[in-house]
Amino acid sequence: MEELLQWIEYIEDIRQKRKVRHSLKDIVVIVLFATLANADNWVEIAAFAEMYQDYLRKYIELKNGPPSHDTICRVMGLISPEVLQQVYGKWQELLNREEGKALKKIIALDGKTMRGNQKKGTKASHIVSAWSKEDGYSLGQKAVEEKSNEITAIPELLDKIQVKGHIITIDAMGTQTKIAEKIRSKRADYVLALKRNQGTLYEDVKEYFGDKEFREKMKEEKNYKKTIEKARNQIETREYYQTEEIKWLSQKKEWKGLKSIGMEKKMIEREGEKKEEYRYFISSLGNDIETLSRAVRGHWSIESMHWHLDVTFREDANKTIDKTAAQNQNIIRKWSLGILKMAELSLKNKRLSMKTKRFVIGLAPIRFLEEVLNS
Repeated sequence: MEELLQWIEYIEDIRQKRKVRHSLKDIVVIVLFATLANADNWVEIAAFAEMYQDYLRKYIELKNGPPSHDTICRVMGLISPEVLQQVYGKWQELLNREEGKALKKIIALDGKTMRGNQKKGTKASHIVSAWSKEDGYSLGQKAVEEKSNEITAIPELLDKIQVKGHIITIDAMGTQTKIAEKIRSKRADYVLALKRNQGTLYEDVKEYFGDKEFREKMKEEKNYKKTIEKARNQIETREYYQTEEIKWLSQKKEWKGLKSIGMEKKMIEREGEKKEEYRYFISSLGNDIETLSRAVRGHWSIESMHWHLDVTFREDANKTIDKTAAQNQNIIRKWSLGILKMAELSLKNKRLSMKTKRFVIGLAPIRFLEEVLNS
């Protein structure tokens, strides 16, 4: 905690010093602690500060008492999201500094619209995030006005983060030749999803994997993997195929570093009914079915993170209009999610969901925050 508080102090405060009644450090710590303790909006965050000001003074000064909700929102709107993201990243580095050299990490890129951030005459902010599956935290983010701007935001985001030696996964909207070139220029690999928006490329890859003889050959050459999972009263069977034999692919030269194509076949069995789904990919990876399948399956981690923002933190219900304050609150939520995942909270030896962990912390903030922050 001491190191974390020191990093928070590095955030530049652009306010006029003589008018400052509440330090920036105090504000950020209040928002982080309150978010962990089930507070979702500025009024609830201010109420948390009022109720637990004696406890908060263990970490911050609160020279002039707890700030109002308007002050908290206003100050959060003055902080650069890039700087707050850097502080969040420093916290993650503190956690990872004892780790040895890790395997290639899966870094998933995807966007999410903050629906409550919209008002008449303006569009809701759309946040494109880079999420590290193995670390369980956001490496960086880029705010754009709408989902269609993801294509221009992704290269900018890649320039802001360290991806060398790792694997970038992106859904079909981001499967663009310039984005593939950017990833390779950053000395990273890619696994990019294909859909019909890729025209003949999608159809060519789909037709290739539709050939049973080719699929059998991949099995013989060990470029095949099958997994079976039981979850939510259903059985999910996944089959992965990969091949480097793509000389026939007319668009091969258009994609920087393209070495292989892949397919995931997913069959869902529930109450006697079966449903099949097929997904197709292009990749800079050579034949390595374990890594390809890990990348394909690993992309769900960013979708899971977005789900938690909505369900665990009720982000879409938040009506913060200030775009910067909303972006910073989005970073705090991701930060809190990482802390909650690490927190070994349980009731009667029963594991708790992220949402329940927040609820439990909110019931007894002093007890459980101490347990979480010192674990």
